[in-house]
Amino acid sequence: MTMAIGNQGSVYDLVAARTRAAPDAPALISGDRRLSYAEALALVDAIAADFAARGVAHGDRVAILSENRIEYILVQLACAKLGAMAACQNWRLAEPELRYCVELVDAGLIVASERYHDTAQRIAGAVPVADIARLGRDGATDSVARPEDGLLIIYTSGTTGLPKAAVISHRAEIARMCALRLDLGISQQDGYIAWPPMFHMGGTEHTLATLMSGGVGVVIDGFDPDAIVDALSAHRIGWLLLVPATIGPLLDRLRARRIGIKGVRAVGCMADLVPAAEIVAITEALDAPFLNTFGATETGMPPLSAGLIPVGTAPDSFAKTLSILADLRLVDEAGQDVPDGATGEAWMRGPTLFSGYWNAPEANASSFRDGWFRMGDLFRKEADGYHFAGRSKYLIKSGGENIYPAEIERILLSDPRVLEAVVVRRPDAKWGEIPVAVVARNDDSFDAETVDQLCRASLAGYKRPRETIFLAFEDFPRNATGKVLREAIEQMI
Repeated sequence: MTMAIGNQGSVYDLVAARTRAAPDAPALISGDRRLSYAEALALVDAIAADFAARGVAHGDRVAILSENRIEYILVQLACAKLGAMAACQNWRLAEPELRYCVELVDAGLIVASERYHDTAQRIAGAVPVADIARLGRDGATDSVARPEDGLLIIYTSGTTGLPKAAVISHRAEIARMCALRLDLGISQQDGYIAWPPMFHMGGTEHTLATLMSGGVGVVIDGFDPDAIVDALSAHRIGWLLLVPATIGPLLDRLRARRIGIKGVRAVGCMADLVPAAEIVAITEALDAPFLNTFGATETGMPPLSAGLIPVGTAPDSFAKTLSILADLRLVDEAGQDVPDGATGEAWMRGPTLFSGYWNAPEANASSFRDGWFRMGDLFRKEADGYHFAGRSKYLIKSGGENIYPAEIERILLSDPRVLEAVVVRRPDAKWGEIPVAVVARNDDSFDAETVDQLCRASLAGYKRPRETIFLAFEDFPRNATGKVLREAIEQMI
């Protein structure tokens, strides 16, 4: 006799299982609004019925353009039930960028909040737009998603200057939930404060993970130090995600208010970009170690995020520790493993890995080899762990946002007054890194104000260069083939 094995195993199914186990437990909180697991799942089912009535089916893409709010998570879970994909739109982008992102995934529906309704209408074209606050209807729908079905689409800037749409499956989301909890010892009762934008993994992924494991998600509309302190005083938190620019303001409020907190298991990320004094201060204030991370949208917290900096310690090394559920190689340009102590590109595989980029066969072909994902980041393995050695794909990380220079350079080089334009990173105490434009021009009317205006018209605000430096064309350092050497320019500025 053969037993039939169903295809169930989705994010929705695991949240539904927690609901059956503890229907009255708190699931989502935002301000004065509180939803139990039973209340939240009922709303998810109603939204799924609404989507089905609108024709949303297995494999379809639903674009979401909204600030952080409870309904954002409910919409994602409704997609999880139907086997549809939630394409999370970055409201910081300029409208041409947003239009490109919606068209890239061929969204069949845009769900927008009141704040972004007009923007959604302007970029929608023929795609219908629904109000995120008015979704829901009676009706039954089945949970049909399979583990390898896509659930989330998170956009990551491409080295060509155009966004790529990373598809993250139910399998990957479930594995990412497990990996973080195994690495940090997060328990079923530990909550999560969802203040990072939900178009990022920091806002979305860890809220879904918390609901799958039975904790409470506290949803905050952006970084609000007082709201975060309130949440810390009311709930035990597993991981408190803080990026460099947020640590100082939160410390100020913790010191000013002097209220007790329930407890935090780990705090922070990107320790390399945080001043040592701030690491000491925030770990002592929260009595929690600092998380020494290195991951990506495509990989989740792995492959190198298991390391913790002890409370009150000023680190003298940022060597990374291999995450659970991750397999990592460091390879040379020929794809051969390098010996310990030598620098190589990080190749990763494991169940947390994404499924590839939507509608990008060339990018997928270059990003994967024999089941390994080529991260484009360079590391050196020493006795104490993995040391970051640079980026083979030059990336600027500013306040938790990824900025690829090509995005900005493409705009600047479109002006006929520009002979050369290179964008490089500069360390910054507040943001970690900031973009700086270095330009050669043939007309002095192309000044720093012009650079700012061009970028404002086409790019998100955080991508605008914080400074523009003008050089003569012949002063740009180049290699033997004429390619500009970014690292040399960094040293010049």
